[in-house]
Amino acid sequence: MERKDFLRSGISALGIAAFVAPLASSCKKDTGSGSSSGTDTGSGGTTGTCTSTSSETEGPFPTKSPSSLVITDITSDRTGVPFTIKITIQNKNNSCAALANAIVDIWHCDRDGYYSEYGGTSMQSVDFTSVHFLRGRQTTDSNGLVTFKSIFPGWYSSRAPHIHVHIYNASGTSLLVTQIAFPTDVCNTVYTTATNYYTKGTQDTSNAADTVFSDSIANELATVTGSVSAGYTLTHTIVVSA
Repeated sequence: MERKDFLRSGISALGIAAFVAPLASSCKKDTGSGSSSGTDTGSGGTTGTCTSTSSETEGPFPTKSPSSLVITDITSDRTGVPFTIKITIQNKNNSCAALANAIVDIWHCDRDGYYSEYGGTSMQSVDFTSVHFLRGRQTTDSNGLVTFKSIFPGWYSSRAPHIHVHIYNASGTSLLVTQIAFPTDVCNTVYTTATNYYTKGTQDTSNAADTVFSDSIANELATVTGSVSAGYTLTHTIVVSA
């Protein structure tokens, strides 16, 4: 099965069981209940209304042992445009207040569209099974924020550029599996001007045509600011029911 066939098959992460463990060692991914980027109308994020962020598939390449990757800088040996990822988690069940001590796992492809921990198959021909680049775990602070240092992701056929996110509560219970989309204008700039990105050109699948984002882009689209020369910063809010 090729990667694009997996993605088009409509496989849902809802069938993956969660592994409940303590904060320092919670492991396996699972899908949680739906959630989405929200609008907080209250002061300091303590009161207001928000919309749950959409639940999405983990895809074919979830992190195998996320508890071993508690790191802020997930770059490893990958090179590309510097990229800071700032994700805020809010709790819809607590008037959209910031959710502290939530566990946040992220993973994404490198500039060439390849994932670590997988490969040597029809879904990804290049073998990266023994390395762990562009994967990491952090715990939210009192403002519900986690920050990662990475590189701007590339793209692969049939998908718009994206980041995978899995969120757990402090006890290790899965709250949500989702994905983050990117503004097209930023992607076009990176993929046509940044060194070693422009060899592939712009992505072949838009956010609107992507099978994951086509019905949920409004609550999964991040804000990305910066430049190729200075690097970019992504900011995004994800709303869960905790």
